[in-house]
Amino acid sequence: MIGLKLAKEPALFDSRIRNRGLSAIDEMVGRPPRVKHPGRGRKKIAAVETDIPPEKFPAFWREAIDDMMTLYEHRCSYLAMYIEETGGPTVDHVIPKSVAWNLVYEWKNYRLCAGVVNAHKGALLGLVDPMEAKVGWFALDLILYRIVRGATAPNDRHDQIDRTLPMLNTRDCCAQRRRYVEEYRRGPGAKGIDITYLEHRAPFIATELRRQGQLVRGDV
Repeated sequence: MIGLKLAKEPALFDSRIRNRGLSAIDEMVGRPPRVKHPGRGRKKIAAVETDIPPEKFPAFWREAIDDMMTLYEHRCSYLAMYIEETGGPTVDHVIPKSVAWNLVYEWKNYRLCAGVVNAHKGALLGLVDPMEAKVGWFALDLILYRIVRGATAPNDRHDQIDRTLPMLNTRDCCAQRRRYVEEYRRGPGAKGIDITYLEHRAPFIATELRRQGQLVRGDV
């Protein structure tokens, strides 16, 4: 994981996702929707917003995936790797739907996330938000290709980092890291990749190879 900056909210996010989502919430608690929509209205299912079951929120956030893939260059926010065999792209709610109904349709609460990572994260709390991660919090074990807590991680973040590690170290995630490192070591002339390609597809791995003195072919 490397620190990210929150991308600017897309121009149509308000109309395509936020307003439609908040209108659905209005109806689910028995209020008239703030935005009219065609078809039948939704049934009231809760007295207040906090009682809405998380699985009942309409998945309008999925319509943000194309914008997120473009803005975050197809890389999982948690893995800092191009989304490939780690599962299709999904929208992760940093603060889960079960915890904060008012953030279900908010851009600032969305992270582009590989499917396998999102499946492991679920509704867990107390994890590192990629938008808050700092250099040195995470490191790469080049034997098992697992992410470990960085040696310079601040003490007050140790528990948070350790809770985050399991979802970063599934078999698929480790296999993808191994493949990137092996392809880089082979080089572009041997059906591998060069450092420029690696930095684009897996910037955390490139940073760790550089930090650990493992660059090859004169790369700096």
